[in-house]
Amino acid sequence: MAYTSLLSFSVCLLVLFHGCCAQIDLVTNHHQDPPWGQPQQPQPRHQSQCQLQNLNALQPKHRFRSEAGETEFWDQNEDQFQCAGVAFLRHKIQRKGLLLPSFTSAPMLFYVEQGEGIHGAVFPGCPETYQSQSQQNIQDRPQRDQHQKLRRLKEGDVVALPAGVAHWIFNNGRSQLVLVALVDVGNDANQLDENFRKFFLAGNPQGGVVRGGQSRDRNQRQSRTQRGEREEEESQESGGNNVLSGFRDNLLAQAFGIDTRLARKLQNERDNRGAIVRMEHGFEWPEEGQRRQGREEEGEEEREPKWQRRQESQEEGSEEEEREKRGRGRRRSGNGLEETFCSMRLKHRTPASSADVFNPRGGRITTVNSFNLPILQYLQLSAERGVLYNNAIYAPHWNMNAHSIVYITRGNGRIQIVSENGEAIFDEQVERGQVITVPQNHAVVKKAGRRGFEWIAFKTNANAKISQIAGRVSIMRGLPVDVLANSFGISREEAMRLKHNRQEVSVFSPRQGSQQ
Repeated sequence: MAYTSLLSFSVCLLVLFHGCCAQIDLVTNHHQDPPWGQPQQPQPRHQSQCQLQNLNALQPKHRFRSEAGETEFWDQNEDQFQCAGVAFLRHKIQRKGLLLPSFTSAPMLFYVEQGEGIHGAVFPGCPETYQSQSQQNIQDRPQRDQHQKLRRLKEGDVVALPAGVAHWIFNNGRSQLVLVALVDVGNDANQLDENFRKFFLAGNPQGGVVRGGQSRDRNQRQSRTQRGEREEEESQESGGNNVLSGFRDNLLAQAFGIDTRLARKLQNERDNRGAIVRMEHGFEWPEEGQRRQGREEEGEEEREPKWQRRQESQEEGSEEEEREKRGRGRRRSGNGLEETFCSMRLKHRTPASSADVFNPRGGRITTVNSFNLPILQYLQLSAERGVLYNNAIYAPHWNMNAHSIVYITRGNGRIQIVSENGEAIFDEQVERGQVITVPQNHAVVKKAGRRGFEWIAFKTNANAKISQIAGRVSIMRGLPVDVLANSFGISREEAMRLKHNRQEVSVFSPRQGSQQ
């Protein structure tokens, strides 16, 4: 009897043990991170928040002035931004203005709408391979400063930044530098909540800049939203708003090996200059070799045919491009040594000569994705720059695997967006400075006005794809004529016209009127 009981107890333990092991294996495999270099699967975005019945073209709602510029935020509580899981902002940096070093908890993609400048990003553990010569000499000897690589910014550039990477921007041009940025707060790299957060390493920016325009008093913010007021906040909050401000000054002094007086200066509690400050002594592009790199980045190579271009700079060297090609050829399944963040390009130019689709009578479309800017593989973001000439049309299509957040950079035009119910949830004229979100799989068409129409679209996938409804590469061309005729209840002759009348690819030249 005792033997039988012991045997039954042993069998139960064995079954329980195997069941637990199966559960552990299931959970482990479910949460296992993809190998380095493999595209990360984006987390499901809050589908319950994407029941959009009506869309509006949005203007910035919050504005924060600084000593040498201003920062504007769109209302992150708008349904379309909540659906896409993003925040949107714009920096306007005056001449000799410096956007203070900062980082965000989510990946960022920004576009240079106007002007030129210098951009620096600091990756932990990467070498300080650049040298700058200080304007101040000590003991009649020029002082050289070592730092990580710098990048020249020019109108049309797209720049990618991973979560948590500190960066700064300086306007060394002759006009205002305007940047528009999308922060992908819904990205799985952001392990905080989906509220925008910007962590400054220096200065005392307004609290609204740190929180993306969000007020600490949520009820007050909701009240302002209901009244439809555009907030313009210039007041400075007491206490420093940089990450060093919260440390004790004596501990900070020990960490840097400095005295407490200097440590208190780092906390910037009485600094009222805001997030964009004026750099009194200016900034010189370092070393002749790097000036040559800057000229190459400025686009001197654009005077050569596209197939003859050679990038010889440290940032866009031919060896680096070869590594990228080899990495793509191996499906990016290596051990991460082929290319690290230290050598990855963060910037991609979008000149007319590099357009993916070009119609001399209609315009052009340029795509920036993980194939031409590999770091986007890890950020799960991409961009599309569109230029339509007078009255031209961007073929009706839908985004197959991404939301598209469209910012109008120049001109005006009409955008129509249609939901799964066949209802036009947006059908309005849009103009420069407005933002509209095109949800995934919603059909959209764009038509330029008389002044032309230009935009930059940020997309929530590293390789966003579209499916066209009209044109030479459309779904209509892929369907048999009999299927078209019976689907729409039209004759085979009409189906043939529907299928073949537009021979252009994606950008359609204007026509006087539809054929009868």
